[in-house]
Amino acid sequence: MVNATQVPLKIRQGFVLVFVLIIALPVLFFSVSSAYYSSLVDATENNLEAHLYSLISEVEFIDETVQMPNTILAPELNRIDSDTFALIYQNNDLVWYSESAVSLEFNPNTIDSETGASEFKQVFYQGDAYWQLSLTVILGNAEQSQQAVFILLRDDKALTNVLSEFTDTLITWMLILGAIMTLLMSLGFIWNMRPLQRLDKEIKAIESGKKERLSFSYPVELQAITQDLNLLLESQRRQKERYRASLSDLAHALKTPLAILKSSPMADDNDAQEQLDRINSMIEHQLKRAATGGTDTWKKKTAVAPVLESILNAMKKVYHQKAIEFESDCDESLNFLGDKTDLMEILGNLIDNACKACQASVQVKVTYINKRLIFEINDDGPGIEPSDRKKLLQRGARLDTYESGHGVGLAIVADLINDYQGTINIDSAPIGGAQFIIEFKYD
Repeated sequence: MVNATQVPLKIRQGFVLVFVLIIALPVLFFSVSSAYYSSLVDATENNLEAHLYSLISEVEFIDETVQMPNTILAPELNRIDSDTFALIYQNNDLVWYSESAVSLEFNPNTIDSETGASEFKQVFYQGDAYWQLSLTVILGNAEQSQQAVFILLRDDKALTNVLSEFTDTLITWMLILGAIMTLLMSLGFIWNMRPLQRLDKEIKAIESGKKERLSFSYPVELQAITQDLNLLLESQRRQKERYRASLSDLAHALKTPLAILKSSPMADDNDAQEQLDRINSMIEHQLKRAATGGTDTWKKKTAVAPVLESILNAMKKVYHQKAIEFESDCDESLNFLGDKTDLMEILGNLIDNACKACQASVQVKVTYINKRLIFEINDDGPGIEPSDRKKLLQRGARLDTYESGHGVGLAIVADLINDYQGTINIDSAPIGGAQFIIEFKYD
């Protein structure tokens, strides 16, 4: 399941915009349309009811017969092309109809209902929809009276035509509203992203070593973050300086008594000399570690090709007597996210070991695959037995058969690679010797 914080901000902004345009606005459109149609139905009922009571007021009941004036008060019922019709029934017989109902091709169903009870509903005649209001009344007096059913009809097309005009107008305004909302949200997104983009540029400047801290020209929401980041950077810088100073002081302090011991009679003993050499190697190791200082949380970007070319040129001069054939494959665009000194330490040690162990060929290949920067160093030497490969990478381990080849400087290499959260593996090289594979994963 993907966490919302793992989704890029631009994509989340797009989701909000799509939700508004694809879901919210259509729902609003159908809600408004439905509400408007309901109001049209209510207005139709009120209009028919007004016509009904107008007709009742104009009825004359003479000799048990309903009689109406030639022209009634409701103008809609006097027009032949009207969409509103009125009819009066007595004993289920049609006794009167309005001028508008002259062309009516059907007779509405009469309703036997209680006197004074009205009913409003949608009905269908010959496949067309109508809104019908009916009312049963008693006409006449106590001596002479009779029931009559008043029926008024309104064609539903009158409502749908009005609704169609309304929806066309509503669609136009919804499109305008959607365009305005899209523009405002885009402008708001761009405006809100400006401080984040500026923060991103400053962080990249710190990574490249161009700046040491973040500025404070940010909105209130980001000021706490920038202050915390500056505190972290300052704390890391002080800690790194203390670490390097302490380590350097300790290593230099040990070098003087070590030099005295190496010039003393104790050095004549082979075992003692071997232990002194090991101590000297460890001190040199720690001095180099103090010089590189490990890796920074804010990693710098180092071009790989120039560093590799520099190392290979140096190795050609150092091992010119072996006439080693060097092959390298590295794209100019590849970058190592770290300090240049650390990269030279890693590649320098591995290539130097390969030169010591090889017969006549050393190959170096650098690739970037699936967000992984991969280094491959191959030689055509005797190789390393599978059972010894893990042991060779362990701190303090040493393979006597490779004391002049692989194994020298691997403690430094392993530590540096581990600091950058990389991996190192030993395999058999395609050209017959050992193959060292280093991978750094960049998300």
